[in-house]
Amino acid sequence: MVEVREWTRGDTARLFRVPTADDDKYARGVVALRTGSPAYPGAAVLGVEAAWRAGAGFVRYIGAERVADAVLARRPETVTGADTGRARVDAWVIGSGTDPTHRSAAETTALRDILTGPAAVVIDAGALDLAEGTTAPFLVTPHAREFARLQERLGVSSTEEDRAQAAQHIADRLGGTVLLKGSRTLIASPHGDVIAVDAGTGWLATAGTGDVLAGVLGAVLAANPGRPIAEVAAAGAWVHGHAGRIAAGTRDGGTGHPIVAMDVAAALPHAIADVLA
Repeated sequence: MVEVREWTRGDTARLFRVPTADDDKYARGVVALRTGSPAYPGAAVLGVEAAWRAGAGFVRYIGAERVADAVLARRPETVTGADTGRARVDAWVIGSGTDPTHRSAAETTALRDILTGPAAVVIDAGALDLAEGTTAPFLVTPHAREFARLQERLGVSSTEEDRAQAAQHIADRLGGTVLLKGSRTLIASPHGDVIAVDAGTGWLATAGTGDVLAGVLGAVLAANPGRPIAEVAAAGAWVHGHAGRIAAGTRDGGTGHPIVAMDVAAALPHAIADVLA
C-alpha cells in the first residue's frame, strides 16, 4: 500500500521567500519555455504569464514567430529567441500546447537536448511521449487521459491500482517525478511516498489552467534548485489551486463563479502573498 502525505499551506510556505536586497533577477530563477504552436498559441501565452506571476526573475520563450509575437504582446518583459546554448536556464517547461504528431525531427532533437541537459524540466502535454530515457531532473504533468496513454506507451497495466499506486508505478518506471492532475492532484517520486494536493475548486476545470500550472511549476523549480522535485511540485500545485480559489471567489467558502485560465494567472501574486503572510 502506498503512503499518501497531505500537503499543507505550511509546507508550501517553505518553498517561497521574499526577495532580499542582495537578490537580482537571476537569483529569483530563470525559466525557459518551449511551448505552444501556431495551432495553440494561447498555451505559450498562459505559461509565460504564469511563470512571471509566480515570481520568476527572468523568463525566456522559444517557439514559432507567430507564437513569440503573441507572448511579447502580452508580456514584453520576456526574452525570445532560439539561442539558449550559452544562456542560463534554471528550469524548462516543454510540451504545453503542442501535438507530437505534428512535431518535426528538428524539434524532437531540440527537445531531447533539453531532456538530457543539466536543468530541471517540466514535461507537459505534447512532450510526454519523450519522457522515457530523460536524464535531466524532470517532472511529468499528465491529466487522466494523458496518464492512461502514458501507461499504455510504457506497457503498464492499470488494473487493480488506485491513482496513488498508479502514479507511483509510473514514477518508478520513468525514474522521475509524476504529477497526476485532478480534483485531488497526486505527486509521486521514484521509490518514495505520494503527496496529495487538493486543487481547491471545481472551477479550475477549464481550458488552459494546465498551461498556467506548467508555468507555475517552472518558476518554482527555477527558484528552488536542489530541493526535492516532488515537494517543489506540490508547492506549485498548491499555489495554483489557491489562485483558483481566489479567482473564483471560493477562498472563504461559497459556490464561487466561473473563471478562465488567465484569471488564475492574475491571482497568483495574491496567492503567493497569502502564503508569505
